[in-house]
Amino acid sequence: MVRRAGLLLSLAGMLLVQGACVAQAPKKYMPTLESLDSHPLPQWYANAKLGIFIHWGLYSVPGWAPLSHPEHDFKNVNYIVNNPYAEWYLNVMRIPDSPTQIYHREHYGANFGYYEFAPIFNRESKKWDPNQWATIFRETGARYVVLTTKHHDGFTLWPSTTVNPNPSIPQSERHAERDIVGELTAAVRRQGMKMGLYYSGGYDWTFNSGPIETAADYQSVKPETHAYGEYAFAQVHELIQRYHPAVLWNDIDWPKTGRAMQVEADYYNAVPDGVVDDRFGIKHADFVSPEYQKMDKISAKKWEECRGLGQSFGYNRAEGEKQTIAPGDLVALLVDIVSKNGNLLLDVGPEDDGTIPPVQMERLRALGAWLKQNGEAIYDTTPWVRAVGKSAEGDDLRFTRKGANVYATILGTPKARTVTIEGVAARPGAAVTLLGDSQRLVARSTGGNLQVSLPAHLPGSYAYVLKLTGYAQ
Repeated sequence: MVRRAGLLLSLAGMLLVQGACVAQAPKKYMPTLESLDSHPLPQWYANAKLGIFIHWGLYSVPGWAPLSHPEHDFKNVNYIVNNPYAEWYLNVMRIPDSPTQIYHREHYGANFGYYEFAPIFNRESKKWDPNQWATIFRETGARYVVLTTKHHDGFTLWPSTTVNPNPSIPQSERHAERDIVGELTAAVRRQGMKMGLYYSGGYDWTFNSGPIETAADYQSVKPETHAYGEYAFAQVHELIQRYHPAVLWNDIDWPKTGRAMQVEADYYNAVPDGVVDDRFGIKHADFVSPEYQKMDKISAKKWEECRGLGQSFGYNRAEGEKQTIAPGDLVALLVDIVSKNGNLLLDVGPEDDGTIPPVQMERLRALGAWLKQNGEAIYDTTPWVRAVGKSAEGDDLRFTRKGANVYATILGTPKARTVTIEGVAARPGAAVTLLGDSQRLVARSTGGNLQVSLPAHLPGSYAYVLKLTGYAQ
């Protein structure tokens, strides 16, 4: 009888488990806006706040662009011929008498073709250590990484098996010899970070070569043939099936023949907690992706600013200290973005052998050190009732929230020995501290505002975080 009862209990348990499995079966996404829009924003992405973008490819061999248009005024009539993005080297080198064409002739000769950089890249990239990159990115404080797998030049960083029908480019010059995508994906995941992949769906200059010389060309050079639509569809499915990226980051647009909604549905079905950007040419997106631009206020829609540490995404050997964002400005940028419900996707442009330029490494180390002390005010936070504030003493403030606590970040060196946060009433008995210092600070009410006395020595650099315990209740 005991055995029978035990058997019955065991069978009941199995049925409960089976029932739970049925109840938790993953949602099946369909290629419709209604179905795609039902995809929830994964909590990991909302909480991550900082990702590392990587532009590395054939353009990293010449690694050059003019130092112009630092404000990225994309609509300027001279922008295309003086493009500061080194990853656009192939396009600009073909514009007559452009600075890039002149540079190319002087350093490689007029008859040296762009895809002849492939053997050089393959030779130099053999020196690259993916584990070193992954360690650097983790120490920077990134929680995800997005690698450019194919930029507009059509050269892939994985051994794609999709046949490119362009007969003018040898097969050996169409993809990297190493499976860079696979090797970095494994290294990043070993470090506990998420791995995302960028793909240029809107441009592929092996199909519609251009060049883009005028503003009208931005649209006319997009390949829209059935052959390209099938090619892009097949290649992006290679990436999904082989690597299961946590972010599928498309650029420019998606070919009208490439079935964008089917791509996104297939991706969600393969990676339910993945995210897609807003550059697929359809109305669905998990986040919007301003480039070298910030938001003025808190956005209800999740967003992600992508930008380089310098003026370019790809490596530009002409850039130095002056063109690279200062450490304090970088910290302030991240804090501002996070306060407004955004993530920062911060780009590094490695040299052809995988070396991250020293000036970029310096910025990564500075950001990592700041986050090690102050990450509590960044990771896993949500916007507070307002993002931006000004202290009575004139300090620029940004606010975030986690649970019952509010974090007020002072951007730059405080202007006085006190910080008076306007519009915040003091709470008797509630603790106010500085991250990086366990000492409880003196906080009092003055004119209905919260005035905090700062210690003589401030921990860290660049920005200082006041933790207002219980102030979000």
